Amino acid sequence: MTPVSIFNDVIGPVMRGPSSSHCAAALRIGRLARDLMDGEVTEVLVEFDREGSLPTTHESQGSDMGLFGGLLGWDADDERLPNSARALEEAGIRLRIDTVDVGDPHPNTYRLTLRNERETHSLIAISTGGGMMEVLSIDGVNLSIDGGYHETLIWMRKEDADKSGCITPADEVIQHDLGDITLWQVKANTFARSDLFNPICVKTLSPVLPVPSRKDLRVPFTSCTEMLHHDGDKRTPLWQLAIDYEMARGNFSEREVIDKMIAIVRILRKSIASGIAGTSYEDRVLGHQSGRFFDLMKSGRLLDGGALNRIVLYVTALMEVKSSMGVIVAAPTAGACAALPGAVLAMAEAMDKDEEEMARAMLAAGLIGVFIASRWTFAAEVGGCQAEGGSAASMAAAALVTLAGGTRDQSIAAASMAFQSMLGLICDPIANRVEAPCLGKNVMAASNALSCANMALADFDPLIPLDEVIDAAKDVSAMMPREHRCTSLGGLAITPTSLEIERKLASFKTKSCGGCGCH
Repeated sequence: MTPVSIFNDVIGPVMRGPSSSHCAAALRIGRLARDLMDGEVTEVLVEFDREGSLPTTHESQGSDMGLFGGLLGWDADDERLPNSARALEEAGIRLRIDTVDVGDPHPNTYRLTLRNERETHSLIAISTGGGMMEVLSIDGVNLSIDGGYHETLIWMRKEDADKSGCITPADEVIQHDLGDITLWQVKANTFARSDLFNPICVKTLSPVLPVPSRKDLRVPFTSCTEMLHHDGDKRTPLWQLAIDYEMARGNFSEREVIDKMIAIVRILRKSIASGIAGTSYEDRVLGHQSGRFFDLMKSGRLLDGGALNRIVLYVTALMEVKSSMGVIVAAPTAGACAALPGAVLAMAEAMDKDEEEMARAMLAAGLIGVFIASRWTFAAEVGGCQAEGGSAASMAAAALVTLAGGTRDQSIAAASMAFQSMLGLICDPIANRVEAPCLGKNVMAASNALSCANMALADFDPLIPLDEVIDAAKDVSAMMPREHRCTSLGGLAITPTSLEIERKLASFKTKSCGGCGCH
């Protein structure tokens, strides 16, 4: 498995939409599917397994929006995304979405059949959380594409397969035996040449991740235990260990890593400001509320929460931007996009920290996210909200300790304590929208992070090592019913009020745009 990258898997992508595992991942799947068709798609069949999460959530949580945008070749932060359904229709692409009984093991499985006048291809892919995805099959051939390489697929007659030595230098060449035909899958930092032999078919799939993969990629550690062994008694600050990790993962300089995170910090600060100023969007449950909170906070009419009030404000503002299809950063997901940056940026401003110090704190959080993603998942469809909100709280706690100048071990202790108190958290979005109780859970995650950061700074004992907490969360998720894992089939999602809100939103959408999915 390709090692996790902070900028690929944890702090990112920069995107629009309610859910990264739906919107951003689906968009990346759509981009790869478009490449498979050489950019010419006239008909698409999308199939979702009946027992997965997508039959009940693909429209309201943004899978359709993201997939359609990807099929059109758009980026995850494209301002046209809310209207991608209409744009797909205007592009002359015929669409059908079916629910099927196929027993897909992963709840976020996309089965695509794509056609144009010349050819038909199939693709099966999964969304693995936080905008990450993996193509599992093309035209019935089992393979793996995670979007980090230039992928060249070359179908050739078996007798010509020995000419594969003519392929330009590659990181990996995988041979798939299809009887009389051989499929060569070439992973490299450029597309492979195929003009030196006589292929039956060649397809080139461009990378969709910001940090590419490369041959002989090595990182210094992938778990908290390994990191502690690697660092030993040096007790290097967590943010510096994060930089060391991402330098190895992405082949970056230290300055490049810091500057990349500063750029993300600036995007987040702009989004927070736009959220406080006011957002509007018709197809959402909650309206603009952060402005009122801001006014009351400024006038001293809220209970004195100190910096926590600013954290609540920033978390709310970011959630409102997400729900209005504004630009956010999945950190680690869109559903949990606000807890970490809201806590870090609010506290940093209260402490008069500059953007580089904010970036260091976010990097420390990113390394905690690496440990979680390497062992488990950020996908609520797999792990419930403990995978999203729990991860965000853990990451934010380590970041806040970093802002306070705490030690490596205090940062880890804070991350462990924060995650421990989020185990078992279900995902039950009201009216099938990723807004509530997501807002409250983001606020809870940020508040939890602040409390645990202060406890760690006072050297409270977390008792359970972070890696063991992550493993415990994974074990809990295996016992969590499907209804409580982002399917909108349990919890608050099926209360009478939630169902009534969902009916009203569906009725409004049908009247306003004929049910096309655009807003």
